[in-house]
Amino acid sequence: MANTYADREPVTRRTHDHPWVANLEADEHATNQQLTVAEAVDAVEQTQPDHFVDLVTHEQHGHPMSYLYKAVRSIDRSVTLSDEGRCSCGGYVTRVTVYRRD
Repeated sequence: MANTYADREPVTRRTHDHPWVANLEADEHATNQQLTVAEAVDAVEQTQPDHFVDLVTHEQHGHPMSYLYKAVRSIDRSVTLSDEGRCSCGGYVTRVTVYRRD
């Protein structure tokens, strides 16, 4: 039987060396803001320099500027955050671009 997934990157890959999306809108995220923040920080830490991760957060917590931005900026990485607006399901999208430290 041929491996039909030979050219496909597994979704479980932890280090991302390309732009990607971290979906933080599951039911567990809606009821647990600390989980959302912890997994957002982990997502940024798993993003390689010169790439970005779009953090999609649940609408239940409101705009991520009020609870997420400070935590992401406190990571020992050079990052920029940009508000990409709301997604079609009502959540919020924050783009975090990771840069190389000089």
